Amino acid sequence: MKNSMNYLSLMLSEGLVPRIYTYNALISGLFKVGLLEHARHILDEMMDRGTPPDISTFRVLIAGYCRSRRFDLVKSLIHEMDSGGFIELSSMENPLSRAFTVLGFNPLNVRLKRDNDRKLSNTEFYDDIGNGLYLDTDVDEYENHIAHILEESMVPKFSSSVRKECSNNNLKRALVLVEEMLRWGQELLLPDFSMLVKQLCSSRSQIKSVVNILDSIPRSANKLDSETLNLLVQAYIKKGLLCKAKALLDEMVENKIHIKNEIYTAILLTLWKKGNMKELNYYWNNACRNQWSPGLAEFKQLLVSICHRKMLRKALQLLEVMLLSYPSLRLDICHVFLEVLSTTGLSNVALLVLEELPHCFMLDPARYNKLIRGLCNEGKFSLAFTLLDDMLDRNLHPCLDVSVLLIPQLCKADRHEKAIALKDIIVKEQPSFSHDVHCALIHGFCKMGNIRKADTLFRDMLCNGLIPDGKLCNILIQGHCQGKDLRKVDELLGAAIRKNLELSHSSYKHLVQLMCMKGRVQFALSLKNLVLAQCPLDDLIIYNILVFHLLSAGNSFIVEKILTEMEEKKIILDEVSYDFLVYGFWHCKDVSSALHYLTTMISKGLKPSKRSLRKVISSLCDARELQKALELSQDMRLRGWTHDSVVQTTITESFLSCGKIQEAETFLDRMEAESLTPDNINYDYLIKCFCQNGRLNKAVHLLNIMVKKSNIPSSLSYDSIIRGFCARNELNDALDFYSEMLNWCLAPRIDTLEMLVDSFCQDGRTEQAEQLLSAMIRRGETPTREMYGAVIKSYRKEKNLGKASYLMQAMQDSGYEPDFETHWSLISNLSNVKAKDSDHSRGFLSRLLSKSGFLKKK
Repeated sequence: MKNSMNYLSLMLSEGLVPRIYTYNALISGLFKVGLLEHARHILDEMMDRGTPPDISTFRVLIAGYCRSRRFDLVKSLIHEMDSGGFIELSSMENPLSRAFTVLGFNPLNVRLKRDNDRKLSNTEFYDDIGNGLYLDTDVDEYENHIAHILEESMVPKFSSSVRKECSNNNLKRALVLVEEMLRWGQELLLPDFSMLVKQLCSSRSQIKSVVNILDSIPRSANKLDSETLNLLVQAYIKKGLLCKAKALLDEMVENKIHIKNEIYTAILLTLWKKGNMKELNYYWNNACRNQWSPGLAEFKQLLVSICHRKMLRKALQLLEVMLLSYPSLRLDICHVFLEVLSTTGLSNVALLVLEELPHCFMLDPARYNKLIRGLCNEGKFSLAFTLLDDMLDRNLHPCLDVSVLLIPQLCKADRHEKAIALKDIIVKEQPSFSHDVHCALIHGFCKMGNIRKADTLFRDMLCNGLIPDGKLCNILIQGHCQGKDLRKVDELLGAAIRKNLELSHSSYKHLVQLMCMKGRVQFALSLKNLVLAQCPLDDLIIYNILVFHLLSAGNSFIVEKILTEMEEKKIILDEVSYDFLVYGFWHCKDVSSALHYLTTMISKGLKPSKRSLRKVISSLCDARELQKALELSQDMRLRGWTHDSVVQTTITESFLSCGKIQEAETFLDRMEAESLTPDNINYDYLIKCFCQNGRLNKAVHLLNIMVKKSNIPSSLSYDSIIRGFCARNELNDALDFYSEMLNWCLAPRIDTLEMLVDSFCQDGRTEQAEQLLSAMIRRGETPTREMYGAVIKSYRKEKNLGKASYLMQAMQDSGYEPDFETHWSLISNLSNVKAKDSDHSRGFLSRLLSKSGFLKKK
C-alpha cells in the first residue's frame, strides 16, 4: 500500500488523472490492511481531482465498512448516494437494508439486531453508545461475499465500460479499454463482445482491430451468435481478408450455424474474380445445399463471371436456383440470363435456352437486337441470320447498328437479297441513316468479291444525292485492293486525295500490301508521307505497317533507310516494331539482322513474341551456332521467360546431335529447376531422342513432366519408352507404361507390341505374353504372325504342348499358316495322341492336319 500511495502521489504530481478502477483498488487495499479511516480520504481526493465516483466506488466503501461493522458510516454513504443520484431512497426505506441490497444481499436474510438476550449473549460488536449488536445471517457466507467484493475491486472490470463506449459510438475509446482489459487477462462478457464486434464490422477502417481482438480471445470468438458471425465474414470479404473469411465460414458450416445468402454471394463473387476453381466449387456446392439464392443484381454479377469462363452447367444451375427462389420475377430473370449470355460470347446457348422457354415468353426488339449483336460479335452469323428471320417474321426490325453488322455478313453468305431488303427497311423507316446502310451494303458486296455491284451501288448513291464520305471511300479502296485492281485503286485514291478524305489504317495497310506485292515500293513510300500528314499522331503505327509489308515482300534493304528516317524523327520503336523486324529479317533469310534486333529489343526491356524467339533460336541451331542460341537462352533465363516446346527441343536436339548428351540433360534440368517450362510443354520428340541415345531415365522424367502438367504424351513417346525398357529387360516397367498408354486410349505400334511379346517369351514369362495377345483380341486387334510364333515357340520350349496347340489353332483362326518346322514339330510330338472322332469333335492332330490341308474333308 505504501508503494501504491507513492505511485498515486507521483501520478498526481505529473498532472495525470488516475482512472476510477485505480481509486477503487486503493480503497479496497486500505480496507484490506485495516486502514479504513483513510478510505474516505480517497473518495474526497477523487472529488477534488475531478474524477467523480460511480456506484462501483461506493460499493467498495460500503463493503469495507460492512466488513469492519461500521454501519453508521454505511448509513451515511447510502444518504450520500441518494443525494448524488446514484440510488433513490424512500423516506420509509431502511438505509442499512438498502446497503445490503447494493452489495447483492437479500435484505431479508441479512439483518442487524440488538442483543437483548440476558441468558446467552449474541453480541458481536458495539455501537457508539455501547449497544451490543450482531448480524442475524450466515456470517461465514456474509464474510466470504464481502471479501469477494473487495478482492474483485482490486482488479478493474472493463466489460461495462466497453459497453458504455460502444453505446456512445466511441469505438476508439472502446478499443483502448479492450486492449487494457486483455493486459489484465480479462475477457468481455459475451453480449458486450458481440456488440463491439458488430460495430467494428460496420466500420471498414476497424476490420484490422476486429482481427486483432479475435486472435487475442479466440474462445470468445467461438461463442459469437449467428448474426455477428455473418457480419464478421462479410466484413472480412469486403476488406479482402479471404483466408480469414473462409476459415470462419468453414467453422460455421461445421457447427451448423445459419449462413445468410449475402455471405455465400459475396464469397462466390470474390472467388470468381480470384479464379480459384477448386475452392469456388466447394463453396458453390455448400451454398446450393443450404438453399442459397442471390439477389437479382448479384445474380447478374455472378452470371457474368460464370459465362466469361464458359461454365454452362453452373450458369444453368444458377438459373434454376433463381427461378425457384423468385417465381414472381421469372420473366426478368430469363431476360437477364439471355442478355448476359449474349454479351459474354454464349449467344448460341442463349438461343437454345430461348427455344426451351415457354411460348408465352416473347422477346422484345431490344432483346432481339442484343442477341443478334452478341452472335455477330462471336462470329456466329448463321445463327444471327436465323434469329433475324424469326424477327422479320414477327414484323420486327433490327436497329441500325445491328443492321450495319448483318448486311455485310449476309452478302458474304450469298444472301444479298436479304441484305438489300434490310437496307430498304432502314432507308424507309430511318431515311437519315441511308448513307450508313449503303456503306454497309457496299462493304458487303466487297466482302463477297462482287466489286462490280459495289461500284454500281456507289453510282446509285451519287445519283440519289448521297455524298460519299471517307468511310465509303475506304471501303471501296479495300475492296479493289482485295481484287488487285490497280487501275481502280489509283482512281479511288486520287479521288480521295482530291476531296481531302482521310485514309483509314485498314485502307493504308491494304494499299501498302498491294503496292509492295506489285513492286511499286516508291508508291508505298509516297503513300506513307500522305498518311503521316493526315495522322501525325499515329506515326509509329504507319511506319510499322510499312516495315512489315516491305519485309514480307523481301525489300529488306529499303527497311534500313526507313529505320534511319524514324531515328531522325525520334520515333521510338515499340514491341510490335521490333517483332516485325525480327520476323521480317528472318523471313528474308537475314538471321544475323534478326538476331541483332532481337537482342536490341531485349536489352531495352521489351519482351519479344514467342514466334520471334522460336524462329531465331531455331535458325541459329540449324546454322550450327549453338553458342549464340545458348546466349539468347541465357538472356531469357535471367528475365524468367519460359522456354516453349520448340525452343527447348531445338537446343536440346542440337546438343544431342553433337554427342553432348550430358549437356542436353543439364539444360533441361535447369529449365525445370527455374520453372521456365510452360504448362503446354511437349517433349514427345525429345523423349524419342533420349531413348535412342540410351537415356531412358531422362525420357521417363520428361514424360512425367508432361503428365503432371496435364499434357497427354503421344503414342510415339510411350512406344519409345516401352521399347527402351524391353531392351534393358525391365519388363515390369515396360508393362506399366504399356498399361498407362492404354489408359490414355493411345494405340501402340505393332512393332512395339511384337517386341513386348518377344521380350516376355525370352524371359520365360510365356503366360504374360499370351495375356498380351488375348488383350489385343479383346480390343478388336489382330496379333501378328510373329507374335503368335514367339509365344508358340516359347510354349514348345517349356514342353507345354497343350497351350502351344491351342495358340496354333488361334493363329490359324486369325488367317495365318504356321511355318513348316513349328507345324511338323507339334505333329511329331503329338503323333501318339489318340483322337476320337465323333459328330461333335476331333482330336488335336486330326484338326490340325485338316486345317493345314493334309487331310481331305469327307
